[in-house]
Amino acid sequence: MSMRFFKKYFITGLLIWVPLVITVWVLGVLVATLEGFVPNFLSAESLFGVDIPGFRFVLVIVVVLLTGVFTANLLGRTLVEQWEKIVGRIPLVRSIYNSVKQVSDTVLAPNGQAFRQAVLIQYPRHGSWTIAFLTGTPSGEVAEHLQGEHVSVYIPTTPNPTSGFFLMMPRSDVIDLHISVDAALKYVVSMGVVAPPASTAAATPPAVPPSVPPSMPPGAIPTAPGARRPSNDGPTGPKQ
Repeated sequence: MSMRFFKKYFITGLLIWVPLVITVWVLGVLVATLEGFVPNFLSAESLFGVDIPGFRFVLVIVVVLLTGVFTANLLGRTLVEQWEKIVGRIPLVRSIYNSVKQVSDTVLAPNGQAFRQAVLIQYPRHGSWTIAFLTGTPSGEVAEHLQGEHVSVYIPTTPNPTSGFFLMMPRSDVIDLHISVDAALKYVVSMGVVAPPASTAAATPPAVPPSVPPSMPPGAIPTAPGARRPSNDGPTGPKQ
């Protein structure tokens, strides 16, 4: 009895602490990584003579925000285009920069279509279903060899969704899901334990029009319960 009691509440405690510890650890690694890009002469010790925790992290966020504001206008876009032309002339740097830029533009761009829709497909064989995410449509020479409408999908693995498989499938074989991308990712990461909520459209039954009771004669007017039916008598009395 004591062992069962210990196991029950110990696992309950783990379910509370494990997500919290992992979240704090990931945030700590992220902050430390971003602070590593700030040179020492821009640290709080060099500028103010006192150590301010998180100053470098806030500085990185401000620099990224100001960069976005600057490149949103014509002058900023022109300078970025000139910078990309210079980088494009360096052999090794060009390959790395272009690859990273294409991925970031696809995933992070506000008007991009990557991971905007969760879908259901049959994989790895017919009859087996899995969750995938739309990443776009085939284009270029690849699209010329495909007959009919096709879409590009990404199939994440469990429990690590950062690795997976890329497939091009007929659009007719893809079923759109009315759930958010976050809910679909939770379903994948939890190995099916955290199920997404049911679709509102599927949960709401269609309205059924009122039907005439079978015992009512043809041509009769249905009335509410307790209401008087209209009489066939005219205003001056019964018909002769």
